[in-house]
This record gives sequence, C-alpha cells and structure tokens, in this order.
Amino acid sequence: MKKPVTVLVGLVLAASGALALGSSVAAMGRSADVGIKEFKFAPAALQVSTGTTVRWTNHDEETHTITSTTGAFASRGLGSDETFAQTFTRPGAYEYFCALHPQMRARVIVK
Repeated sequence: MKKPVTVLVGLVLAASGALALGSSVAAMGRSADVGIKEFKFAPAALQVSTGTTVRWTNHDEETHTITSTTGAFASRGLGSDETFAQTFTRPGAYEYFCALHPQMRARVIVK
C-alpha cells in the first residue's frame, strides 16, 4: 500500500515543479513596445530587464528599419503597421537607427 502513495506523492511533486518552472518562464517573458511615428522612435530611450522582447511598430506611411549601430540586430524595411521584435538577453546600451532615415536614432538600455 505504501508504494502507490509514494508514486502519487512523486507525481504531485513533479507536477508542482513543472508548474513552478512554467511560472518562472512566464515571468521572464516580458515585452515592451516602441512606436515609429512622424519619423521618430517613441520612446527614444527605453529601459528594460534582460530577457525582454522589444517590439517596434511602424505607424508611418514611409518604410523604416530598426538597425543596431553595432550590427547586433536589424530589421528589413517595415511598411505601415508592420512590426519587428528583438529579445535582449544581455545587459548594455543598444543604440539603433533607421537605415533609410539615419537621423532617426534611439536606444534600448538593458539592465
């Protein structure tokens, strides 16, 4: 009789561990948004935690890119209402610009 109870307890503990793991994964799945409007990134400076996915959405009629100054990431040309996402896994300051309109500049600060 002890054997079935031991197995049941083991299954409960395994399930609770899986739930805990799922919870930590969900907590790490943060996101933040940057809009592109009137030839500007808004916000121009965004501070996020490591593991955050930043999503840019182009709200202009003109095509824009999101291009890292160091080559760490780059989007294709985004048309109106198209998006690009980048997950930041390391701390640092990530400067970026639009390759089609180099005066458009901004930064993501990852802590």
